[in-house]
Amino acid sequence: LMAAAAAPFLGAAANAITPASAPSSRVSSPAAADFVQRGKAGSSRFALTFHGAGDPGLATEVLAIAKQWRAHLTIFAVGTWVAANPQLVKAFAADHHEMANHTQTHPALRRLDRHGVAGEISGCAAALSAAIGNGGAWFRPSGTPTPTVMMREEARKAGYHTVVGYDVDPRDYQDPGPSTVVARTLRAMSDGSIISLHLGHRGTVDALEPIILGARSRHLEPVTVSALLSSN
Repeated sequence: LMAAAAAPFLGAAANAITPASAPSSRVSSPAAADFVQRGKAGSSRFALTFHGAGDPGLATEVLAIAKQWRAHLTIFAVGTWVAANPQLVKAFAADHHEMANHTQTHPALRRLDRHGVAGEISGCAAALSAAIGNGGAWFRPSGTPTPTVMMREEARKAGYHTVVGYDVDPRDYQDPGPSTVVARTLRAMSDGSIISLHLGHRGTVDALEPIILGARSRHLEPVTVSALLSSN
């Protein structure tokens, strides 16, 4: 389900990853939401973001690991998943993780017209509002690593001032095994990185603790996107 959210696989040479040199500055337009792929270096922080869908049992394990290691996550949730698992979404929010919008049904968003894009954004916002009382701070498009101007315009109309991408993609949705997910992530990440991971994958759950501990061995602390970008 979630594989469409990342860029196509480019072969072994691309194993990790949008390079850490991806732009940290916001792409701005008066009528459109900003687009950001990473935070600025210098804060000793990074963001673990998850595409929110899949087996709620595995998501519950992610919640427990994050609590054990005092890591704060940002969950870009799919609206249909939110509606099916409102108590789980409430549990993430109650543990001070950040919920955000990843469309209502997770389509290939570039294939939709403006009306369809607007409906996907507003549908997920409504699902989040029903579960936790707000539509989340951020939007991330589905089916593409970068938004079009039209997507950013519709995000802004829906109340999202920033569209959040990522600069580290270990392609965990391909289920390469936890050791590979860990290696790809730690190799590609740096101070200010935004990492793209997926709920609903066993290997990702098993990789989470080693990622957190490996990052901390490099004096990097996992925080929400809001905390990361507040230092920009």
